[in-house]
Amino acid sequence: MIKETRIAVDAMGGDGGPEIIMPSIKDFILENDDVNVEIYGNEKILSKYLKIFDQDNIKRIKIIHSDEQVNSDDSPSHALRHKKKSSMSMAIQSVKDKKTQACVSAGNTGALMAISRFILGTLDGIDRPAIESMLPSLSGHTHVLDLGANIDCKAEHLYQFAVMGSVLSMVLDEKENPTVGLLNVGAEVIKGNSQVKEANDLLKNSKLNYVGFVEGDDIFCGNIDVIVCDGFVGNIALKTSEGIAKFISSTLKEEFKKNVFTKIAGISSIKVLNSFKKIVDPRRYNGASLLGLKGIIIKSHGGADSFAFNNSLNIALKEVKKDVPKYIDKKLKDILG
Repeated sequence: MIKETRIAVDAMGGDGGPEIIMPSIKDFILENDDVNVEIYGNEKILSKYLKIFDQDNIKRIKIIHSDEQVNSDDSPSHALRHKKKSSMSMAIQSVKDKKTQACVSAGNTGALMAISRFILGTLDGIDRPAIESMLPSLSGHTHVLDLGANIDCKAEHLYQFAVMGSVLSMVLDEKENPTVGLLNVGAEVIKGNSQVKEANDLLKNSKLNYVGFVEGDDIFCGNIDVIVCDGFVGNIALKTSEGIAKFISSTLKEEFKKNVFTKIAGISSIKVLNSFKKIVDPRRYNGASLLGLKGIIIKSHGGADSFAFNNSLNIALKEVKKDVPKYIDKKLKDILG
């Protein structure tokens, strides 16, 4: 286990940039006394936020200046070819050079994946990295991948995602034999396109604890540890779940405001409502792992606030302490042969 962790942060990414990220870093190092943070971005801009750190904790951060930043509308190829000195590229390079053990960015997802893949490379046996995140479920949480990195996938890619997701659950959830399901339009074997049917055949003959096809409601209501899909389906499922959570929260709030009786009911239900809000709050699950790389890269939602970004930092810390890439690499050799 690494005693002192050093995490790289691309401070120029996301909708809020340093205004969101710097306070989040402050809270993160206050919560974790064994972590240092290297902050990549425009030094002139970032230096304005140093006043929020106290004298002890300011020693645990280091600002590394970058002249460029990857914009939200930059194509992955443009960012890869023309922004090699961007805060994103430099932060990822620090993982490659072993100056840091993980990188966290709220920047352009496509660019982050492309640059990470180019700089770090993929683990043996993995053709394409996948974006994985935990979503809340009745049984605790479900690991879902891919959430947007690979719009078009072959059956072999879905099989590789299943292996990586299973190993991640073994490491983070400490489950000996996590269950794996393949997301489909129905649980019946006759349903689905050729892609998922071929992947189903591969998974049935694998060493994984594969339970077969699962449906969308199993993400939240089932007892499945890992659910696999292509990036097109996964991203829609993720964004839909975020929208539903916001819809329910806003609707409840408006209903309790309708009249004096509903307000009284709301006050008497405040503890239950706060507990419910905490469970479905998307910010608590912010932070997606780019699995399959030779290094730890965590993608924060671009619209994350400081609380949500802090969660992505903690996911990075957990993966560092569990040495996730090394463990996945070892298990891949066992499972894929």
